[in-house]
Amino acid sequence: MINYRQPFRGLSAPPPPPPRPLLELKSALIVDDHPLFCEALAMTLSGPVGIEHVDAVGSLEGAIVRLATGPLPDVIVLDLNLPDVNGLDGVVRLRQFVPDTPIVVVSSLDELKVVRAALKAGVNAFVPKHAGRDDIREAFAVIARGEIHASRMALEPAAASASEEAVKRLTLLTRQQARILQLVCAGLMNKQIAYELSIAETTVKAHVTAIMRKLRVQTRMQAVLLAQEASFATMVPEGG
Repeated sequence: MINYRQPFRGLSAPPPPPPRPLLELKSALIVDDHPLFCEALAMTLSGPVGIEHVDAVGSLEGAIVRLATGPLPDVIVLDLNLPDVNGLDGVVRLRQFVPDTPIVVVSSLDELKVVRAALKAGVNAFVPKHAGRDDIREAFAVIARGEIHASRMALEPAAASASEEAVKRLTLLTRQQARILQLVCAGLMNKQIAYELSIAETTVKAHVTAIMRKLRVQTRMQAVLLAQEASFATMVPEGG
C-alpha cells in the first residue's frame, strides 16, 4: 500500500563535472631580443611562477629552429616587437607551428586593439611588460587551468576592427602559405619565391591562389595591403 503522506523527494541533481586537470608548466621558451628583460623574466618564471626549465631566444626564426630541433616547451612567452617579424606575424606563425602549445604575450604594446587582435590570433594570455610578478604569476595560473587570461575590456564583445579582421584571415593560412605571403610582401616574384623555398614555380602559383582565396582578395597587392593592416602601425595611435 502506497503511503501518500510520505514527502516527495524529487530527482537528485546530477553531480558537478570533475574539475579540469591543471596543465603542467615545467618548461618555457622566452622569445625576446632584450637580454636584460629576458634575464628578469626568466627569474620570475623560475621563481614565483615555479617553472623548472627556462630557455630564451632573440628572434622568431630562432624560436622556430629551437621548436623544430628540440623538445617542445610547455609554454612559449613571446614579445611582439621582434627584429624579424611585423605586427602579429610572430603570433600567427608560432600558432601555426605549435597549434596546441600555450602562448603568453608579454609586451610593452598593450593598446586595447593590440590585445584584442593577439587574442583573436590565438594567444592564451596577454601581460604588459610593466606588470608585476603577482600579475605574471596570476596569468600563468589561469592558463594552467586551460583558460584565457586578459583584461575584461579586451574580452568584451565588440565589432571587429579592420586590423582584427585582417589577423583573423591571416590565421587561416598554413605555415607554408604564411611564409610565401611574407616573401610576396618582401617584393619577390613567384620564380624568386620558388628558388628561395626550393619548390616548383607552379606550386608557388597554387599557394598564392589559395592565399588570395583565404584572405578574400583578388590581387597580390591586396594581399600585401591586408598583411600590412595587421601591423602595429594600424593598431597603435600616433604618439603611442
